[in-house]
Parts: sequence; C-alpha cells; structure tokens
Amino acid sequence: MSTTFTRAAARFVVIPLATSVFLATPAPASHAETVVVTTTNAETGATTTTTTQEPTAAERRAEARAQRAAQRKRFANRVIAKARSRAGSPYVYGATGPHAFDCSGLTQWVYGKVGKRLPRTSDAQAGAVRRVRHPRRGDLVFFHNGGNVYHVGIYAGHHMLWHASRPGHPVAKERIWTSSVFYGRVR
Repeated sequence: MSTTFTRAAARFVVIPLATSVFLATPAPASHAETVVVTTTNAETGATTTTTTQEPTAAERRAEARAQRAAQRKRFANRVIAKARSRAGSPYVYGATGPHAFDCSGLTQWVYGKVGKRLPRTSDAQAGAVRRVRHPRRGDLVFFHNGGNVYHVGIYAGHHMLWHASRPGHPVAKERIWTSSVFYGRVR
C-alpha cells in the first residue's frame, strides 16, 4: 500500500512541477533575428562566436519614428528659444531685427537663425508653408480676415504664440485671441 500511495503522491507533485517549469520559461522578447558571427584569429587560430539580436522591421520603424519625433522636438525648442530671446524687443513697422521687429520680420529672423528661409511678408510666408490642422510648437500662426493674411506669429503651444504685434507693444508671448487663424509648418 505504501508503494501505491507513493506513486499516487508523486503524480500530484511531479505533474504540476513539470507544468510550472514549462510555463515559467520566458517567451522570446520579440521576433528579432538571431545573427551568429564566427571569427577566427589568423595568428592564434582561436575561434570566437558572437551572437546578436537584430531588430525586426517593425522595431526599426518604431526607432526611426522615435528619432524623427525627437528631432522635431529639438527643432521646435530651438525656434521657441530664439523667439523668446527677442522678448521685449520693440515693434517697428518693416523691421527685421535683431533689435526691432514687425510680425513677419520676427518670424523671418527666428527661422533664419535655425537654418530655414522665409519670405519677407506674412502673406508670402503663408504661401511658403504647408498648412496643418493640428499645430505643433514652432509652427507659424497666420491671422486672416477673409482671404487676407494680416499677421503672423510662432505657435508656442497651449493656444499661445510669440509675436511682434503692433507699435507700443514689444515682442511677447500672448494668448491667441481669435479663431480666424490657420497654421503652417515650415518645410
């Protein structure tokens, strides 16, 4: 009887134990390709084998997207920093900086400092950008009355912009005051 009892008890212990070992084995992290490289030292004749995991196509695409997003963020931060550096500069009609600006003079100067060329007037700048529905920091904000663009600024996020608005008001960050705007991304 003790032998029968021992065999029955073993079934209750061994089977769950074997199952738990199988379930505890970690699954591969991804479907990355395993690359095995074998090299032989010409002088000593010693062989070295190196195994590496190559990323999958999906992982490479995700990495490329992350790099592009980081690059856009760095560019936007540079644009905003240049605009912020001119805070307090006076508005002067037709001025293009670096000590005084009108609206399009400010945007042209800022983008010039980060390596992008823009035309001189706000209307011409509106024609030189790609319109976007959802602005990102650093995009241009164009104010219009019907079909005429009359003002431009740099989108700062959260419905705010950097701009040179009018005589007596220096370059400043302010809330966008109207819904008669559209946004453009400099190419």
